[in-house]
Amino acid sequence: MTEGRPPLYVRRPFVAGLVRQLPLLAVLAVVAVGLTLVAVEHWRRGLTVMGLALVGAALLRLFLPERRVGFLAVRSRPVDVVLLAAAGLALTTISLAIPSLEY
Repeated sequence: MTEGRPPLYVRRPFVAGLVRQLPLLAVLAVVAVGLTLVAVEHWRRGLTVMGLALVGAALLRLFLPERRVGFLAVRSRPVDVVLLAAAGLALTTISLAIPSLEY
C-alpha cells in the first residue's frame, strides 16, 4: 500500500462493505441457482446444490479470517461451522435419500 493513501474503507466505504460481504454473496448466488433448479422441476438437484452451498458456507466460515467473513459470522466460529455443516449435510443427505418416483 502506498504511504499516505487512506485505506479502502475510508476512500470508498460502500465498495469496502461490498467486498467484505463477498463470501455471503457467493453462498447466496449458489442458493439462487439451487432455487432456480427447484423452480424448473429439478428439485433433487436443486436441494443438493443448496445443501452443498451450506457446506461451502461452513468451509468459508472455518477458513476465512474474522475481518473477511462478513455476515457469515453470526455466532462463534465453532457454532457457525457446526450448524452450517450439519444443515448442509442433512439437506443433501435427505434430498439424495428420497426415492424417485419414475413412471
